[in-house]
Amino acid sequence: MLLRILDEAEISRVVEMAWEDRTPFEAIELQFGLNQDGVIKLMRRELKLSSFKLWRERTHGQTTKHAKLRSPEVSRHKANHRVKQF
Repeated sequence: MLLRILDEAEISRVVEMAWEDRTPFEAIELQFGLNQDGVIKLMRRELKLSSFKLWRERTHGQTTKHAKLRSPEVSRHKANHRVKQF
């Protein structure tokens, strides 16, 4: 894995994507170059210990966080806060 330094905005986005249930680790790797282990290290560094433990418990073994384990019905997800309001 080629390491690059992420700026604060990129770190914030990785944390946000990691918390999203439907965003697979592969999407984070594609966009930011961080594999699952890299995301875990970043989350451990950026979150409080209690938040990190909660996140790990939530994501450990979750099929939607791994593209290969996902159901074919699960497609791209757009977060509600990004939906254009009319």
